[in-house]
Amino acid sequence: MKIGFIGLGLMGGPMAHNLLKAGFELKVFDLVPALLKPLVQEGAMAVDNAQLVVENVDCLITMLPASEHVLSLYLKDEGLIEKIDPKTLVIDCSTIAPDAAKNVAEAAVKRSITMLDAPVSGGTKGAKEGTLTFIVGGSTSGFEAAQPIFSAMGKNILHAGDHGAGQMAKICNNMLLAIHMAGTAEAIQLGVNNGLDPKVLSDILVQSSGRNWSLELYNPYPGVMDMSPASNHYQGGFKVNLMVKDLGLSQQAALLSHSSTPLGALARNLFNLHATQGNGQLDFSSIQCFYQADKDLV
Repeated sequence: MKIGFIGLGLMGGPMAHNLLKAGFELKVFDLVPALLKPLVQEGAMAVDNAQLVVENVDCLITMLPASEHVLSLYLKDEGLIEKIDPKTLVIDCSTIAPDAAKNVAEAAVKRSITMLDAPVSGGTKGAKEGTLTFIVGGSTSGFEAAQPIFSAMGKNILHAGDHGAGQMAKICNNMLLAIHMAGTAEAIQLGVNNGLDPKVLSDILVQSSGRNWSLELYNPYPGVMDMSPASNHYQGGFKVNLMVKDLGLSQQAALLSHSSTPLGALARNLFNLHATQGNGQLDFSSIQCFYQADKDLV
């Protein structure tokens, strides 16, 4: 099977690598040429523009930063929807607004193209290790056809429902992630400020009712977990700016559905303030620094 892949950043690059590792033939494109080189060295074919990626491929995968990039790539003048062969399976792994995913899918359906929205969870670590969770929206037949592709990049492949459902589920997940990361950082800092060792406290919390993913697998306090971004000056991982974007999507969805999300709104304000203080490019676990009086954790 030949796969076209557009968007080779912190997530897309490792995902494409795992496809090559699994034996898929790969054609790749990114606006940053330097991102193509490692994959070309591994056997991928690099092309000069997005239109060339969709030629003679069985599947197209896109991993882009936000709704506007996906809408522009697929629907605007010279958009890919008009270039894609109807036999090509299209998978968008970007995290975008559910309505944007539905708009692109509707245009795809008009051309008899099978399209899935399949945002991922698991961060850069999951992307590199091939253990991502794919949260998929679209037809059951499309979901089943994509199984071998998802399995090369991830461990858990979940069908959330029809077009846009994958995005909605991902937005709910990331809102919850932001809430418990902020809460975890706040609790650890309270303990440290009162004389507790952050690792000892974390070990206690992991064995107690406050246990959560941020605490157990992505501890935000430096030195507690060797392989976490917190122990690498908050480099790598999932950027604060992207979390702010996703929290904005959650609040947009809450407004449209008349849902009450007070903690989601508070988390968005907290991470947005953290970003405006010059931390937008750091991993989102750097919210720990927000609770430090002297901001000296980075």
